[in-house]
Amino acid sequence: MCTVAISNSPVFSPSSRTSSSIFCKSSPESCSPSPASSFKFRPPAPVSGLIRSCNEDGPTSPTLLKRKRPARLDIPMGCLGFSGDRSTAEDRWREVEVEGDGYSVYCKRGRREAMEDRFMAKVDFSGQNKQAFFGVFDGHGGSEAAEFASQNLHKNIEKEVEKMGEMEIVEAIKQGYLTTDSEFLKKEQRGGTCCVTAMIASGNLVVSNAGDCRAVLSRQGAAEALTSDHRPSRLHEKQRIESLGGYVNCSRGVSRVLGSLAVTRGIGDRSLKQWITAEPETKILKLMPEFEFLIMASDGLWDKVSNQEAVDLARPLCASGDKLEALSACKKLVELSVSRGSLDDTSVMIIQLGRFC
Repeated sequence: MCTVAISNSPVFSPSSRTSSSIFCKSSPESCSPSPASSFKFRPPAPVSGLIRSCNEDGPTSPTLLKRKRPARLDIPMGCLGFSGDRSTAEDRWREVEVEGDGYSVYCKRGRREAMEDRFMAKVDFSGQNKQAFFGVFDGHGGSEAAEFASQNLHKNIEKEVEKMGEMEIVEAIKQGYLTTDSEFLKKEQRGGTCCVTAMIASGNLVVSNAGDCRAVLSRQGAAEALTSDHRPSRLHEKQRIESLGGYVNCSRGVSRVLGSLAVTRGIGDRSLKQWITAEPETKILKLMPEFEFLIMASDGLWDKVSNQEAVDLARPLCASGDKLEALSACKKLVELSVSRGSLDDTSVMIIQLGRFC
């Protein structure tokens, strides 16, 4: 079983939601910033090359090698689903800065014409039970899946929590992910997206992921990964793919499913759905005073910057709790990744956990 379930953990209380404030940054045209947040767009700086290596976790068994492999599938590159002038929309997505209540975000487009990362944040400080939902979505083969997930995943999870109750939060999140995946597949659009989400409610932090977006906690300066990347080089994921009749090989220096996709879980990916599941892994923690901040980011950061490096860089700036300093930390993390050769889209969100205690 892929989820980490902790029973008897009150996490989310739908009845306490009275007047939630939603900051959904999935589409610049449709989302206007509230007074609690600042949303800015800037032109990109030049970036340099990226070199990746393939690192398999052990050989494939001889029996599995004898199977007839499915034909290799090339994942097509899609187009952005913006209305109006595409070039204008893309200019707006080259660089994004957000200063929100309890969180900050910085996104920078990589080498592709289309920015495929998206994110969202929903924060409610209206009552004693502070609640929030955050997400970072790293699209591939186009931005459509990331756009769809950023607009719908939190709604589907909330519906499931209302049906199942807060004691079944892990199952509710799983069904929310799977429902979002099913709804996107019905649209018959190409591409997919990796997801990492964090829910805060009833004094609990609930982190889930499908793909290689990652959440890292700063616990008194010590970095603690709260998610595990779903990549074909991960032994359990490789075995799951092979048990379903697929295979993993090294293509262009990266372990890939059927020689095509470098992640094993996510929303979308219609052509590989037999092997790519949207089922997330989930971890629940009780918020503690030593929890300083949470970094949620796409693999554009984590491919070049280690967990501890990220915490060490961000911590001095996040210590004051100032929004501008936290935003500066997001930007510095992206700049560090770019300086080390990243050409990927990179989105970094820092959540000040002290605001939710």
